[in-house]
Amino acid sequence: MGAGRLYLAVAVGGFRRYATYRLATAAGVFTNTVFGVILVFTYLALWEERPGLGGYDQAQAVTYVWLGQCLFATLAIQGGGAEKELMERIRTGEVAVDLYRPVDLQLWWLAGDLGRAAFQLLGRGVVPFLFGAVFFPMTLPTDVGRWAAFTVTLVLAAVVSFAIRYLVALSVFWLLDGTGVNQALMIAGVFFSGMLLPLNAFPGAFGEVVRVLPWAAQLQMPADVLMGETGVSGALAFQAGWAVVLLAAGRALQSAATRRVVVQGG
Repeated sequence: MGAGRLYLAVAVGGFRRYATYRLATAAGVFTNTVFGVILVFTYLALWEERPGLGGYDQAQAVTYVWLGQCLFATLAIQGGGAEKELMERIRTGEVAVDLYRPVDLQLWWLAGDLGRAAFQLLGRGVVPFLFGAVFFPMTLPTDVGRWAAFTVTLVLAAVVSFAIRYLVALSVFWLLDGTGVNQALMIAGVFFSGMLLPLNAFPGAFGEVVRVLPWAAQLQMPADVLMGETGVSGALAFQAGWAVVLLAAGRALQSAATRRVVVQGG
């Protein structure tokens, strides 16, 4: 089996694995829809007081909410994707088995996480988004090209998300416990991705900083591309740049961690 087919099989396996949790998926759809409704009315009240906040009108703010609910589990913004299992395997030492496989460790976990993300998008994300489109005013493109560009931003957002979580998971080689970094990942993911409030709405220098952090590639960039608030080429370059930087950092940290395993294991 070629390398490409192998990683595709791993991705398909990740998709199928999460597809077995039907009750959890249904509960997730319900939860995301309910939270979406609550956030929509909160946003509408906020935008009533502050029209044009973040450069969005009310319909764009509503669109942002439902996209966030669509991508919340897809991008594992609070954690809970491939990094959770990897952390446990590092803690127990089972990762040594992974290192003996004739495959690239990073690509193996990336493929599995992309499979998970694909299922979460289709199984848990699409329904809340369609619910929002039916019952609330939303700003959605009418041309195929914009939807195609948006699809590419989703793929890049998933890669950036994985790359961040992979770095966090590898830290367990030194920390030996993932509890603290998991909590930090959850807080940073929710805040800096813009799940609470669009990053465009953050004022001054602080807003300028959060908009260039890698978390902005997860929700803010796809949202702005979907609604035509940013240039497609610039958004894709931003996401791809962070994906390359973070994956390279993950590979460097993986190399250091591998040497640590070899030294400890003899």
